[in-house]
Amino acid sequence: MDDRLSQTDFARTLRRNASDAERALWRILGKLRPRFTRQYPLGPYVADFACRRARIVVEVDGGQHAENRYDSRRTTNLVASGWRVLRYWNNDVLADADGVVADIIARGDPRLPPGEQFRFVGSRPSRRRREEEEGPPPAPPARAGGEKE
Repeated sequence: MDDRLSQTDFARTLRRNASDAERALWRILGKLRPRFTRQYPLGPYVADFACRRARIVVEVDGGQHAENRYDSRRTTNLVASGWRVLRYWNNDVLADADGVVADIIARGDPRLPPGEQFRFVGSRPSRRRREEEEGPPPAPPARAGGEKE
């Protein structure tokens, strides 16, 4: 069996069996653009979340990851491949997923053009909000009395 296919199958299994912290973070990360992907295969590894456009990997770690040499080696290899690795503890995500996402956004990739910085889908102000902030659009010019079209 092809290694890439087996990594993809493994990633699917991880997606189906996500931890509570991963699910909580995905509810918010899934609304960000550029897009994040859950359980993204990267060579011999599967990242919890990856934004390919920004080359950022987000890992959500439980207690089993404390002082883990495998995680350290994995991070070193991903960084050497041009990825930025951000790690957060499960309990931090569960206690404040919004704060974790705010940190991810703040640490976004400065190489992204300004229009492609992290933003939430639908974060463009609605027409009503724009009118409240900028005022209503200008009225069409008035016609002179008796003028026909």
